[in-house]
Amino acid sequence: MPEPLAARLRRRARLLACIRAFFAERQVLEVDTPLLTRGPATDPHLASLQLQSAATGRREWLITSPESGLKQLLAAGSGDVYQLGHVFRSDEAGRWHAPEFCMLEWYRCGWDTDALMTEIEALIAAAAGAPFRARRISYGALFQRHAGLDIFSASRAELRSFAIAQGLYSDSDAADGAADIDFWRDLILSTHIQPRLTDEPGVFVTGFPASQASLTRVDPDDPRLAQRFELYWRGVELANGGQEATRAAAVRARMASDNNRRAALGLTRLPEDEALLDALESGLPACAGVALGVDRLLALLAGWRGIAPGLPLGRG
Repeated sequence: MPEPLAARLRRRARLLACIRAFFAERQVLEVDTPLLTRGPATDPHLASLQLQSAATGRREWLITSPESGLKQLLAAGSGDVYQLGHVFRSDEAGRWHAPEFCMLEWYRCGWDTDALMTEIEALIAAAAGAPFRARRISYGALFQRHAGLDIFSASRAELRSFAIAQGLYSDSDAADGAADIDFWRDLILSTHIQPRLTDEPGVFVTGFPASQASLTRVDPDDPRLAQRFELYWRGVELANGGQEATRAAAVRARMASDNNRRAALGLTRLPEDEALLDALESGLPACAGVALGVDRLLALLAGWRGIAPGLPLGRG
């Protein structure tokens, strides 16, 4: 029998209080940045919800993450910050997805990804009331172990053949992104490898392809890799973080590349986030940051089979 609503609300309130207490003890400042932006995420895999003023015709978008606002504060000298609140992504629905959901995102100045992953473990342990440790494995080693693929040398054709042989894809699917090698990498990760992580207490996957760097740094010692990680817990992607890119020119180039990929996929080109680029020009401190899905964490802690029981008004 499902838990009564009041019990589920109390679970959620305890988790939010635990998160705030955790960061207060560590002197990380809670902030509240705008939910509307004129510079939406250009990543082709993120669909922003657009709003338009009837009076002025001005376009704005609901944020998919508070990343831009938080980095603007970091560049202005805020020091370590976090935000706990709602974000929005169009066309996301399912057991572990909703178009509106609660995200925790935080940044640590002067930290590297190893220190940040250790802090994520400490946060989850505090929320769970029990020790939590996740093993760490590189993206390349993960594909080798679970798919027998050398993911950095495998061609698009080889990845496509693997996906078809495993029943992950057929030519009748006619996916728009199939010409992009990262389409095949993502498909194999999400449909072939991720289900094999359900028995893992926790796994940090590190060293993603540089083509998937987003706003993190490319590894100076290996330009094939991004200094980016994801955390999977019981087969669910829970957090996504990395060593942040601090050069405006590099980030502008990635936004332009994203828009070119969007055009190739038949998607609308989006305006670049000039406020973020200006902040990077003024000087973003070296930092590591991570976004964590609070609704997913709540569901995993409670043993639910998806996020719906923890959404008080059924936003799924």
